[in-house]
Amino acid sequence: MNTTTIYPFAAIVGQQDMKLALILNIINPSLGGVLIKGEKGTAKSTAVRALADLLPAMEVAVGCRFQCNPQSAAHWCENCSERKNSGKTVTSKFVKMRVVELPVSATEDRVVGTLDIEHAIKEGEKRFEPGILADANRNILYVDEINLLDDHVVDVLLDAAAMGVNTVEREGVSHSHPAKFVLVGTMNPEEGDIRPQLVDRFGLSVTVKGEHDPEQRVEVIKRRLAYEHDSAAFAAQYAGEQQQLAEQIIQARKLLPLIKLPEELLLLTAKLAIVLEVDGHRADITVIKTALTLAAFAGRPTVTADDIRQAAHLALPHRMRRRPFEEGVLDWDKIEAVFTEHQS
Repeated sequence: MNTTTIYPFAAIVGQQDMKLALILNIINPSLGGVLIKGEKGTAKSTAVRALADLLPAMEVAVGCRFQCNPQSAAHWCENCSERKNSGKTVTSKFVKMRVVELPVSATEDRVVGTLDIEHAIKEGEKRFEPGILADANRNILYVDEINLLDDHVVDVLLDAAAMGVNTVEREGVSHSHPAKFVLVGTMNPEEGDIRPQLVDRFGLSVTVKGEHDPEQRVEVIKRRLAYEHDSAAFAAQYAGEQQQLAEQIIQARKLLPLIKLPEELLLLTAKLAIVLEVDGHRADITVIKTALTLAAFAGRPTVTADDIRQAAHLALPHRMRRRPFEEGVLDWDKIEAVFTEHQS
């Protein structure tokens, strides 16, 4: 068996919602990440790791441990700011975004990094050892079995995701660095629930199930066996499709700031949230961002009502009110009634 090459994203059979949600977050990192729920063996982890081959290049400051963006001084780390203030030039290079994995067993120190207090006392200067959040800045942060994550680690993830900054404080000494990342979590609901505070942080959510069409299941088996027989040859079969998808993502990122949003669709989205009794305004904003990104991915200059419908399908299910130990249910009859009223 030769499986040294990552399974190609384009070779994953079915699971369209999951693949679309992941792609949309690459195009528009401000969407807020995606939570993927599903039974074991439904390609959740395979899909996330396969993203690595599709991720675009990003401009970073040379020598920066946190991959600071040279074009965004407002979000620089302390080192980049000091270099600039001391008259030194911050040079740049392009590196590919990557998927950074956070193991479910990771300690809080491993995630946020550590401060050398003894060195600070003796030498009077800070010495910071970066953690996983430093690696994750401007990349994809992937947590498998996110529902099993330690509560302390969940709290620091929530803080960093909310602020875009990771701050470590020990004995009166503190250090901060940028920590803006796309959070992708996968989980099997049979192994336990996830804290509501963390669920609400995800922009999108999808539920994946095993294929029930016999021909599709056969295709899953064939492709997996072919991959395990010769992963390099298997990947080569999908190289063209992978390249085409990667280029489509790059074009969508360029088009996204230019997408137009008709005023009437803002009102439509607000009515959806009211009818579905969604708490707060985060859902409305995420639906609109998702619809803009869908239009960009399709190469269209303007958002349509169908974009709003598809965005609602991805952004609202995990925001439905629910009783303890029950799943929130998205009432599609209510959604379609709002669209019918909008079209009349």
